[in-house]
Amino acid sequence: MAKRLSLMLIRNLIFLPGILIKLFWYAKSDKVSEEKKYALIRRISDLGCRKGNVTVHGYSLDNLPKESGYIMYPNHQGLFDVMGLIYLDPTPLGVIIKKEAYDVPLLRQLIQTLGGLFMDRKDVKQGLQIINEVAKQVKEGRNFLIFPEGTRSKNGNQLGDFKSGSFKAATKAKCPIVPIAIIDSYLPFDRNSTNKVDVQIHVLPPIPYEEYQGMKTTEIAEMVKSRIKQTITENEHNFNQE
Repeated sequence: MAKRLSLMLIRNLIFLPGILIKLFWYAKSDKVSEEKKYALIRRISDLGCRKGNVTVHGYSLDNLPKESGYIMYPNHQGLFDVMGLIYLDPTPLGVIIKKEAYDVPLLRQLIQTLGGLFMDRKDVKQGLQIINEVAKQVKEGRNFLIFPEGTRSKNGNQLGDFKSGSFKAATKAKCPIVPIAIIDSYLPFDRNSTNKVDVQIHVLPPIPYEEYQGMKTTEIAEMVKSRIKQTITENEHNFNQE
């Protein structure tokens, strides 16, 4: 991670002072619009990808619902996942992230600027409050990003267990579920290299509430995982990155 992150920072050195000033300001301000805050995060993502030798390939982006008020459920491979998704998606989104990230300088400000929420995975009560808050915001027309594995898989393109509890926000909001298959997103930061890498992000057809209504969250989790796994299997060898 250190090498590529250093490359991103060095190649964007001229932009850093202005970006950092805005980031710390936006993170604390409730007077800056969500669109303006998201535009800043997208600019950071764009600069990071272009100057960090990372090419993000987006597929079937037209599967993203035209109307806001949905939750995206991607597999989780590493710190680059959110950057890649924001790089492709022009519509503002919120994200749930583990509370430990709050103690990481800059990462905290990035999540706060996104309007993200920090979840304590060991505190069931706090976790339920976060799920209820996400459902409330989605009902009001906001989009969210939730990693159903809870933590990165650490096994490349192999999936971890999808936590059924992560789908409670969708069932409460009665919103479309958008499965997203992420491929090779572990490469930018998990390999100690600055060589060019390609990351794939496949947006799968959304699952409307009517399709999963009445299903147990364990069944929803398995259905979403199965669709993502199939997409990864069909596309993981699109680029030779050895």
